[in-house]
Amino acid sequence: MDIIISNSTGEPIYEQIVSQIKAQIMSGELKAGDALPSMRALAQALRISVITTKRAYEELERDGFIESYTGKGSFVKTQNAELLKEEYLRKVEALLGEACDTAKMCDISLEEMISIVEMIYGGN
Repeated sequence: MDIIISNSTGEPIYEQIVSQIKAQIMSGELKAGDALPSMRALAQALRISVITTKRAYEELERDGFIESYTGKGSFVKTQNAELLKEEYLRKVEALLGEACDTAKMCDISLEEMISIVEMIYGGN
């Protein structure tokens, strides 16, 4: 499991961990039942606080991506297809929101945006 932490993004470290683990689960790189490193081992590998990894794991568990068992560790949870689709939709909405904000700043019309999306998506 590869996680890369950047101090220059402005995104909190625990959020970087959460988003990268979610991405690995959604891509199938991490599969149901796969064990995650212990909080301590991950903290040592990334040279960060155990509190930071604990917060990331708690958020992943709250969002339904992992399950943790005292004394056994944390494991990738069997994913509900609807949960995964919802996570993808949130990601797409965030990216499209950024694209729309940029388009408005550049005075690009809605029709032009729709045309761009259709072209990129593979439409007519």
